[in-house]
Amino acid sequence: MKSRTMHVCTSCGSSSMRWQGQCPGCGEWNTLEARTTSLDKKMPGHAPASRPSRLSRVDISRADHISTGMGELDDVLGGGLVPGGVVLLGGEPGIGKSTLLLQLLSLAGSRDGHTLYISGEESMPQIRSRAQRLALDQEKLQAMATGSLEDILAALSSHGPYQLVIIDSVQTISSSESDSMPGAPTQIRLVSSSLIKAAKESGTCIFLVGHVTKEGQIAGPKLLEHMVDTVIYLEGDKEHLFRILRVIKNRFGPTDELVMFQMGALGLEIIRDPSTFFLQARDPGLSGTALVMAVDGHKPFAVEVQALATPSFLSIPRRTALGFDLNRLHLLLAVMEKKLQRSLAQSDIYTKIGGGLKLVDPGLDLGLVAAVLSSFHNQSLPERAIFWGEVDLNGQIRPVLGQDIRLKQALRLGYKPVFCPRSPESDTGISTIMELQDLLFGNHAS
Repeated sequence: MKSRTMHVCTSCGSSSMRWQGQCPGCGEWNTLEARTTSLDKKMPGHAPASRPSRLSRVDISRADHISTGMGELDDVLGGGLVPGGVVLLGGEPGIGKSTLLLQLLSLAGSRDGHTLYISGEESMPQIRSRAQRLALDQEKLQAMATGSLEDILAALSSHGPYQLVIIDSVQTISSSESDSMPGAPTQIRLVSSSLIKAAKESGTCIFLVGHVTKEGQIAGPKLLEHMVDTVIYLEGDKEHLFRILRVIKNRFGPTDELVMFQMGALGLEIIRDPSTFFLQARDPGLSGTALVMAVDGHKPFAVEVQALATPSFLSIPRRTALGFDLNRLHLLLAVMEKKLQRSLAQSDIYTKIGGGLKLVDPGLDLGLVAAVLSSFHNQSLPERAIFWGEVDLNGQIRPVLGQDIRLKQALRLGYKPVFCPRSPESDTGISTIMELQDLLFGNHAS
């Protein structure tokens, strides 16, 4: 039977592959003691051998979900955390990944959960300072600062099993079995496979934090996203207070779900009802603004689309789109020129989505057309009017995903009139942007 000698601190329990005078975890001196552990020791719940079995005889009691303490987050994860599940969290630097996970760890620890926060980027004093800023109960938080995979596996085996372990981040962890630098594809693959194996054998739910590239993708081999059970992204504009947690992959629940947060003094706070969150301080009496019932994931919420059409002094008029694809704006303006016979070729057109949101919802089309027309005529739209629908190249308005939930949410919030695609089951709605122009501006449309 193979064995390995580890040096474990008698004060804080952290371990090291070699003896050191000062403990890297707590900073105490002469507290490391040599201990021999077996490499062949099986983790609790590990079957002695893999063999075929009927699904009806498989014990799924360990697959019960564990609540995170955040109801909305439980919903997007499919019911909560799954024992033995591995979740990969990506996001831009400074977006709030470490803050969110430390809050999550505190909630799990407050319910007597055996949890651990492992950082390869920050020291123990830095972790404690963040916990103090967030006003978290530090007595129920365990942390460890190390960049060694062997130290992490030793902590999981000697002090576990843990209910929840957070590793921030996977690109900073390295194994002595590889000579490559931390963050290299070989190291990421080796570290991730070892941690996933440990999670499955012990029943520990592990969160891996992943760095992202300039393109917004998780750095390292794409294989990493295939290895884990769940992939989530924390998105948002750091200039604004809101954040969106989006589920990209989930073996235990639905995908394309999201939950919205607001950055506050004590960390990230869930926005309970995002329906009108992005309409704060809106003045409906101004021209060039339109309300759109958008859908991101499966959540409908109202956003403000703004447009400014002004005479251009440039040989090539300027076109600007913030929050959506610029090519979509070019397409809509061309359709308006052709079908509405509006002379927009000599106008600068500036458009944006209020609140710093970025959306790819095709239902924005109708609202964009209405906002541009409103600015062009310098006439405000009806105060409680709301729009959604996709505009095709013939000026027709097509139905979009989530037609029913958009309509229900619009009626619940009291928006009227509703400008949406005409449904085959009823005569409500409009069919073309020509009809939209006549209804909104009447004689001014000619």
